Amino acid sequence: MNWFVAVIKKYAEFSGRARRKEYWMFVLFYILIAIGLSVVESLLGFAGILSGLLGLGLLLPSIAVTVRRLHDTDRSGWWILIGFVPFVGFIVLLVFMCLVGTSGSNQYGSDPLQEAEPA
Repeated sequence: MNWFVAVIKKYAEFSGRARRKEYWMFVLFYILIAIGLSVVESLLGFAGILSGLLGLGLLLPSIAVTVRRLHDTDRSGWWILIGFVPFVGFIVLLVFMCLVGTSGSNQYGSDPLQEAEPA
């Protein structure tokens, strides 16, 4: 949960780098919260209102952590736009998110593996 909160604290920070663990733990907790809200919505009869608010509230942090993850693989944050290409764009982004980041410093900052993990 600390990884999720760490991304929320960097709400709109597009500079720097994000390691794989930070990105994938954020995605995991995002999915778990979305599933939980969907169950609550189905029990209460809301038609996607809570899930929509979650998606809207976490849109900017999701984009920011994705851009920082791209920076970790030494790619520009503009690569996020390839996600708009149907089917192929999603696969390319998925591969980029799974790749190991560049070791040592790159043009986007220092290696996040060498920095301390969130408490």
